[in-house]
Amino acid sequence: MRRADTKNEPAVYRRVVLKNASPYHYMKVCLVLEDESTRLSAVDLKQFIVTGLNSLYGEVGAALTFDLLKYDEDSLTALLRVYSRGLVKLWSSLTLLGSYRNQSCAFRVLQVSPFLLALTGNSRELQLD
Repeated sequence: MRRADTKNEPAVYRRVVLKNASPYHYMKVCLVLEDESTRLSAVDLKQFIVTGLNSLYGEVGAALTFDLLKYDEDSLTALLRVYSRGLVKLWSSLTLLGSYRNQSCAFRVLQVSPFLLALTGNSRELQLD
């Protein structure tokens, strides 16, 4: 016996893709240098990143707008803000930077998020007392 209100039509699945509403992405990066005693100022770090953008993407890449929100000279850790449409360009240029003043270096991307609040804590580094 069948119910009269049921239909024999197959279920319809609809894929919904929502565009990110946040105009910015935030990156927490760390610069690892071969000589650990080398220190960079915030201005030097930003110029180094712009140089990497210029070498990979030319003058158009060097014009990419990003902000250095926070920088710790002791740990060489920085918090960057970039427009979402420029995230891939910035990330790829950081990945391909390999030397700073004739010494090997590498950028480690620690965290990326469209929300600044998400970068304030890291559950992997959480220490409970």
